[in-house]
Amino acid sequence: LEEVPLEVLRQRESKWLDMLNNWDKWMAKKHKKIRLRCQKGIPPSLRGRAWQYLSGSKVKLEQNMGKFDELDLLPGEPKWLDVIERDLHRQFPFHEMFVSRGGHGQQDLFRVLKAYTLYRPEEGYCQAQAPIAAVLLMHMPAEQAFWCLVQICEKYLPGYYSEKLEAIQLDGQILFSLLHKVSPVAYKHLSKQKIDPILYMTEWFMCAFSRTLPWSSVLRVWDMFFCEGVKIIFRVGLVLLKHTLGSSDKLKSCQGQYETMERLRALSPKIMQETFLVQEVIELPVTERQIEREHLIQLKKWRETHGELQCKSPPRLHGAKAISEAEPPPRKALEPVPSIIVPSGPAP
Repeated sequence: LEEVPLEVLRQRESKWLDMLNNWDKWMAKKHKKIRLRCQKGIPPSLRGRAWQYLSGSKVKLEQNMGKFDELDLLPGEPKWLDVIERDLHRQFPFHEMFVSRGGHGQQDLFRVLKAYTLYRPEEGYCQAQAPIAAVLLMHMPAEQAFWCLVQICEKYLPGYYSEKLEAIQLDGQILFSLLHKVSPVAYKHLSKQKIDPILYMTEWFMCAFSRTLPWSSVLRVWDMFFCEGVKIIFRVGLVLLKHTLGSSDKLKSCQGQYETMERLRALSPKIMQETFLVQEVIELPVTERQIEREHLIQLKKWRETHGELQCKSPPRLHGAKAISEAEPPPRKALEPVPSIIVPSGPAP
């Protein structure tokens, strides 16, 4: 774990407090500064609050006051309740919040996941949502975690948790195509071995690396993901592939399909280490424009081979700026309220 000197942490905290207290202004005029600060890492004491502001879930909660409590009181669909119940103890079993069966962490996790199945009954529950919700609950109360989960499922990764997993399959093809530019050696090897991207990237992308990377790296990746959107997930995947399979030297021990898959399941700790990984992710030149262009190409191919997509998910928004522009917060709250009100009577 990279230790940030206390003095630096205090300075970062005060800068973040100033930003959070004047969020709309910063978002409108100094978004680049917010991005730089997210890349440096959000101070742990303010991480939960910052994620809510970045994802737009704070605005969403304010627009839907009481909605979570309403969903919380409903019984829920028995078929989902059983599956959720079975998954609770699998999420971060060594974390103090989730260690005891029926403890407050597991209870809150159950509440958040159940509420989502009621909020989006057509989507229901997908197992990959559990680790996402668990990470959120480590940083914020259940109601805030619920709205944060909603934003991830609807704005950042739309369609990822729908039944047919079409969105994740499409993104697998996009990742593979981008790999051709980033690391031709890794691309050629995976093509030769006929390894479909869905075999190695599903858990990476659907769980936003929360079950793959060391904890300190997970938090730094999420800080950037909430700010810049899905391109961060793509970049992390590309960095891992490039540094695992990107040279003839590394491929010596990955002669066959089985060895290659084993290598991708047991990634080297060195490439997942926080400082190294974050720097590589920041420097990798993969933009949202490239991702969107590739998306259109893969969508066309999909239609030719599979027909129309069955899952009609909303368009993906690339990070905090796009979300805040798509859903501007109500302006009313920012208008000054007069402290002295003069009754309007007849003119003297």
